[in-house]
Amino acid sequence: MSYPEAVEHEQQDDAGSGAAAAPTPPTGAPANMADVARVAGVSIATVSRALRDVPGVGETTRERVREVAEQLSYVISPEASSLSRRETGRVAVVMPRIDVWFYSTMLSGLERALRAEGIDVLVYQVDGPSERGAFVRDLPARRKVDAVILAALPLSPEQRDRLDLLGVPMVIAGGQARGLPHVDVDDRAMARAAVDRLVAAGHRDIAMVRTSDTDATTWDADLLRVAGYREALATAGLEARPELLVTETYGVDAGTRAVERLLAVDRPPTAVFGYSDEIAAAVSVGARRHGLSVPDDLSVIGVDGHPMAELFGLSTMDQNVERQAEEAAGIAVRLIRGEPGTRSVRVRHRYVDRGSVQPPRDQDQRAQD
Repeated sequence: MSYPEAVEHEQQDDAGSGAAAAPTPPTGAPANMADVARVAGVSIATVSRALRDVPGVGETTRERVREVAEQLSYVISPEASSLSRRETGRVAVVMPRIDVWFYSTMLSGLERALRAEGIDVLVYQVDGPSERGAFVRDLPARRKVDAVILAALPLSPEQRDRLDLLGVPMVIAGGQARGLPHVDVDDRAMARAAVDRLVAAGHRDIAMVRTSDTDATTWDADLLRVAGYREALATAGLEARPELLVTETYGVDAGTRAVERLLAVDRPPTAVFGYSDEIAAAVSVGARRHGLSVPDDLSVIGVDGHPMAELFGLSTMDQNVERQAEEAAGIAVRLIRGEPGTRSVRVRHRYVDRGSVQPPRDQDQRAQD
């Protein structure tokens, strides 16, 4: 009899033994493998194999074991596997997108820094709420790692609690959440600094353009940068006109649509703060399509330090993504090895002036042109 057949036979014996499902563990008491086995109606050995993805367990049984483990908030301990925490030499990097500049730059920096420490990287791309939910549900039963780095990943408190059950260090790169070790930039201050540059140049009608995801995901950086934009205007004694805060659905023509909306208001802006360098570049393209010159007719500034900003000659607030990655990797390594050191780092932004911010032209002169 082959090994898989023997396992299936064992499962049938377990399921047919008539053993009643045990009650859930007492309040406050963590579930163990025996609890999962009793509730699922299988042997402890089958639970172990199912949660470690060892061959020889039927798919139906494997799914049943996973469901019960999730219901009981049980995660197989690293010590129960030959891949104990000290032996994996792997860190999971989880991010929404790999094909976006911020994340690809972050990943490159993380991989380079971790590889220098002899640590391999497992990359998980979880784009959208359903994929994030599936990842959080399945990770504890699928793979053992020494640490998890979440790269600017929007997660609910419940999802973060689920990841806590891994029992390995977690580090936030490019943001922060509920007191976890993290590396970030001050998005609010960065936005204020960008708008301050426009105010200092003499602009009074200043717009902000941002984009929204098609899946309606809310990003902390977006909220903070909007807050910084409004705070800078208030500090300067300027009105935050609602029609000058433009949100467009993400896409290649978002900049053109945004400029069209801004030009249609009673008093069009003389300057635009782009939520990112990509948006700022899109706005500059949209302005050109409407016969406007940057910066003669419209000053534009962005945020990120994206190579595209240099290509388009746009001034920007560089958030130094490479440095954020290096610091996040360093925190993860120290946590894995139990070494002392800082557990949170705020990377400073810097202003890169490329001449796209200039004093506004006289409104009457603009009208004559």
